[in-house]
Amino acid sequence: MENKLSLYRIFYTTAEEGNISGAAKKLFISQPAVSKAIARLEQNVGMPLFLRSSKGVELTQEGKLLYSYVKTAFENLKEGEEKLQNMLEFDGGQIRFGASTTLCKYVLLPYLQGFMQLHPKVQISIECQNTYETLRLLREKKIDIGLIGMTDEQTLAEDHLTFTGVKEIEDIFVATKDYIKAMGTREIISHSTLLLLNKENITRQYIDHYFFENHVKINQVIEATSLDLLIEFAKIGLGLGCVIKEFVLQELASKQLIQIPLKNPIPKRQIGFVCAQGSLPSLAASAFIDHIKHA
Repeated sequence: MENKLSLYRIFYTTAEEGNISGAAKKLFISQPAVSKAIARLEQNVGMPLFLRSSKGVELTQEGKLLYSYVKTAFENLKEGEEKLQNMLEFDGGQIRFGASTTLCKYVLLPYLQGFMQLHPKVQISIECQNTYETLRLLREKKIDIGLIGMTDEQTLAEDHLTFTGVKEIEDIFVATKDYIKAMGTREIISHSTLLLLNKENITRQYIDHYFFENHVKINQVIEATSLDLLIEFAKIGLGLGCVIKEFVLQELASKQLIQIPLKNPIPKRQIGFVCAQGSLPSLAASAFIDHIKHA
C-alpha cells in the first residue's frame, strides 16, 4: 500500500506541475524516477494516464478521471494532518461535557471561560442531565468529561472512572424572613413545605438519606428539576428550600434568604470532574483536566 501511495503521489504531483522535471524538483527525486513511477502506475491500471509532448505532459481522459479521485484523497489527507497539528497546538479539537444545569451554570462555565481564553478554537458541546445520566454517557463514551456531585467511590471504581474534586459544597435550608416568622416556634423542617429537587437527582437522594439518618419527618413537598427554580420558589415564600450554600451567597448576604440553623448540619460533599481512567479521548480534554488542576 505504501508503494502504491508513493506512485499516486508522483502521479498527482506530475499532473499538478504539468511536466516531469517540475515534479522531480518538487518531490526531490530524479526525472527518471518520476518517469518510471508513472510507467509503473500506467501498467498497474492498464491504460495511459499522460500524453507526452515537448511542452511537458497532459492528462488523458482516463488520467483526468483518476486525478479527480487522487486529488480529493490527498486533500483529505492534508486536511487530516492539519487538524492533528492543530490539536497538538490546541488550536482545535473537541470536548464533550456532561453536567446538570445547576453545576453547568455555577461551576463548569467559570472553568470554561478561563480555558477558552487560552484555547479559543476548541469546540465545546454540553449534555445537561442528572448525575446518573452523566455517568451512563461516560460509560458509553458519548461524552469525554462529566461534572458531578461525588457519588460513592465504589461506583466510580467499578466504572473505571477518575474523580478530580474542584469544590466543596454544603447543602442548607433557606427561607424568607417572613416565612420563618410565620412558622413561629414550631420545628421548622417538619412543619414546613419543603422545596426539594426531584427524586431522580443525586442531591435529593443525599438529602433523603440525611432525613432518614436524622429521623426527620417530612410534611409537604414541592419538587423542581433545577436548583435555580428552588431558589426562586424560596425567594417568593413558597416554603423552605434545600439549596447549595455556595450558590446563594448573594441572597444570603442581602438577607433575601435566611439560612436555617440545623442541630445536625448536613455533611459537606465534593463536586468535581470525572473521566475515564487512563488516557483521555482527545488532547483538548487532557488539556482541560490539566487546566482545572492548576486553576
